Amino acid sequence: MPWYRTLGREQWRVLVASNLGWLFDGFEIYAIFLTVGFALHQLLDASQYAAIPRYAGYILAATVAGWATGGVIGGIIADYIGRKRTMMLAILAYSLTTGLSAMAWDWWSFAALRFLVGVGIGSEWATGASIVSEMWPDHARGKGGGLLQMGAGIGSVLASLIWLGIGDLGPNAWRWLYLIGVLPALIVLWIRRNIPESPRWEEANARRRFAHAQQQGGAQLEGVDAQLTRSTIVDLFTERLVRWRLIGAFLMMLSVTFAFWGVATFIPTYVGSVAAKAGFSAPTLSAWGGLLSAGAGVFGFVSLGFFADRFGRKPAVMLFYLASLVLTPVVYLWAPNLIILLVCVAVFGFFSIGIWAWAPIWLPELFPTRMRGTAIAFCFNGPRFISWIGPLIAGTLIVSLGGFGPAATIIGLFFLIGPVVALFMPETNGKPLPHALWLKEPAASPRSAN
Repeated sequence: MPWYRTLGREQWRVLVASNLGWLFDGFEIYAIFLTVGFALHQLLDASQYAAIPRYAGYILAATVAGWATGGVIGGIIADYIGRKRTMMLAILAYSLTTGLSAMAWDWWSFAALRFLVGVGIGSEWATGASIVSEMWPDHARGKGGGLLQMGAGIGSVLASLIWLGIGDLGPNAWRWLYLIGVLPALIVLWIRRNIPESPRWEEANARRRFAHAQQQGGAQLEGVDAQLTRSTIVDLFTERLVRWRLIGAFLMMLSVTFAFWGVATFIPTYVGSVAAKAGFSAPTLSAWGGLLSAGAGVFGFVSLGFFADRFGRKPAVMLFYLASLVLTPVVYLWAPNLIILLVCVAVFGFFSIGIWAWAPIWLPELFPTRMRGTAIAFCFNGPRFISWIGPLIAGTLIVSLGGFGPAATIIGLFFLIGPVVALFMPETNGKPLPHALWLKEPAASPRSAN
C-alpha cells in the first residue's frame, strides 16, 4: 500500500494547517528579503543610500532577533497550553504585526516593527513541527516534515509572484506587500474548527497535572514525576542524554541559521544589483531571483524528506549542508552572466532553502513528548540569538569589501559546522517517536508505548 494511503483524515488536516501556518511565515520572511532595499530607499535620506546594505543588515538582524525571542517563548507555551492553541495565537500575532510594519515612517520604526513580526513567526513553527511529528506514523514522518517545511517555500514563491506584479507600482509598493500579509489571520478560524489537539501532548499534559497535584498534596516526588513539576527549560538540562542531543542540534541549527541569514537572504538584492548594472529592471529581476530560489527550495524541502526516509537522516542532511557550502562561492563569485547566475541561484535555493527541512524531520525525533515543544523551539530558534549578527556582519562586509562575493563566501563557511556535528548525532530513521518519559526507556516498556 502506498505510504499516503496509510494516513487518516485528521493526520492530513494537521499537516495542512501546519503547512498553511508556515506558508504564511515564509511569505512574511521572504517579503522582507524582496523589499528591504526598496523600503530603505524611501525610509532613508538620499545621502545614506550607499550604506543601504548595512541598514538592510540591521533590519534583517532585528527580524532574526524577534524570531529567536518568539520562537523560544512559543515552544515553551506549546508544552503547557497545547500545540493547536499556540499555533492560533502565533498566526494572529504575525499577521497583525506584518500589517503594522507597512506603516513604518523611518528605518528605526521599520526595524522595531519587523522585530515584532519575527516574534510571531518564531512562535508558530515549533507548534506545527510538534503536532505533525506526534500524529504522523514512523514510516512517513520524514515526508511529513518535508511537506510541512515546504510551506515556507510556497510562501516565498507567493511573495515573489505578488512582488513581481506590484513591485513596479511606485515607491509604496513594499507597503502593499505587507498589508497583504494580514490575510493569514483568517485561517485561524479554520484551524479552530478542523484540527484536533495532539493526543501525545494531552497524555503528557495530564501526567504533568497529576504530578503537580501530588506535589501540592505533600507527596515526595522522584524521577520523572519530579521533572514534570519543573520548568521545561530546566528539564532540558537535567537528563544527560537530552542535554547532549540539545547541544548537537543547537550547533547544527546555528550553522544553517548563521550562514543562511548572512548569505541566502541577500540573493534578491544581489541579483537586482547585477541586473541594474546590465541595464535591466532591478525590482523585476530581484523578484525573479527570489522566485527561482524559493521555487527550487520547495522541491528541496520535499526531496530532503523523501531522502531522509529512504537513506537515513544523517546522509540526507549532510548532503544538503555540504552542497550549500560549495554553491555559495559559485553563486556570488563564479557566475559569469545574468542567465547563468539565475540558474545557479535556483540550484543554490534547492539546497540552502531545502536544508531547513532537517529541523521538522529530525528534531522532534530527538526529544520526548513532555519537553518536545520547548526542546525543538530552543534548537530551532535559540541559535538566532547568535545568528542575528549574520546579516549585520554580512551587510557591513559587503560595504567594506566592496561587493557581495567576498562577504558571502566568508559567512558561508558556517555551513561546514552542520555536517561535522551530524556525524555524532543518533540516526532515528524508522524508529518510534520518543514518547517515553525517559529517553533511555526501551520502546517496548509500558511507559514508552506509542
